[in-house]
Amino acid sequence: MAAAITEHVVKSTRHTTFYLAAGPRDGPLLIFVHGWPELSISWRHQLPAFAALGFRCVAPDMRGYGRSSVPGRHEDYGQAEIVTDMIELLDALGRERAVWIGHDWGSPVVWNIASHHPGRVAGVASLCVPYGPLEQGLEGLIAAVDRSVYPEDEFPAGRWEYMRFYEENFARATAGFEANPYNTAKALFRSGSPSGRGKPSRTAFVRKQGGWFGPDNAAPDVPRDDAVITEEDLSVYAAAMTRTGFFGADSYYMNHAANAAYAGTAGNGGVLEMPVLFIAARYDYTCECIDSDLAKPMAASRGNLTNRVIDSGHWMAQEKPVAVNAAPSHWLATQVPDFWPVP
Repeated sequence: MAAAITEHVVKSTRHTTFYLAAGPRDGPLLIFVHGWPELSISWRHQLPAFAALGFRCVAPDMRGYGRSSVPGRHEDYGQAEIVTDMIELLDALGRERAVWIGHDWGSPVVWNIASHHPGRVAGVASLCVPYGPLEQGLEGLIAAVDRSVYPEDEFPAGRWEYMRFYEENFARATAGFEANPYNTAKALFRSGSPSGRGKPSRTAFVRKQGGWFGPDNAAPDVPRDDAVITEEDLSVYAAAMTRTGFFGADSYYMNHAANAAYAGTAGNGGVLEMPVLFIAARYDYTCECIDSDLAKPMAASRGNLTNRVIDSGHWMAQEKPVAVNAAPSHWLATQVPDFWPVP
């Protein structure tokens, strides 16, 4: 029988966090942190699976998303603020530690929690985004660009050209996503394919074409990819995007300098000594870690690293849930055994 998923809200004087939860309240705590432009439901395949093993599973709507607070300034979306949200959530749950699992922009959040608050971390895992470059801001990402795929004269920022576009034309970028949130969600949540390997990611062309969706600045009406998302889930995403808009979600890209400064305050020289799991997506050509050097800095910044690769696109928790669930399960059982639920 599938574990029930319940809805909750935690409020502090500075922030409101909505979250989903499943599993026994006294079970070892896993906190799943979503990225752009997702929601707590992005972990809909993971929450019941890990709850059934005896874990207490929590997935928040991150700041700027869903039913959590949506502050109105770019600087409200720096990593220091978001990490504080998560520590407040952990405190509200009455727990000292959790295993933190992040994806996309949720990845630097869990990496920063691990590097700045190691005492609150039993283990840390990331899907798609390795430890190191993104915490150092956009320049850290550009330094790892594979120039054989992204010639500097054509793609100065490589596959991260879209991040430059946010900085240069934030209003247009946001308006493009907000023009038709239902079509936006359909266009973004696509499965991966081997055919893109060795070719520039679509994100590399965003500046050239004046936005994610070209001159019309609105998502095309493409068929829904049922390998990633159902009609019901698509409707939930679209409703949330309509309600909150994209100011908060896109503002995560507007704090690179502040985020790099924050990363510089990490303890232990930024070296992670707890168990670490990184799951790369073979067909994620933006966060491409198979052929490029993007994941190399991570090797020098952790003490106990497990690497896995899944044949998936970027939205791997939704596209390949069985494989994604298997990797952390094995890692938890073998590398974080003291955190495994006691029968």
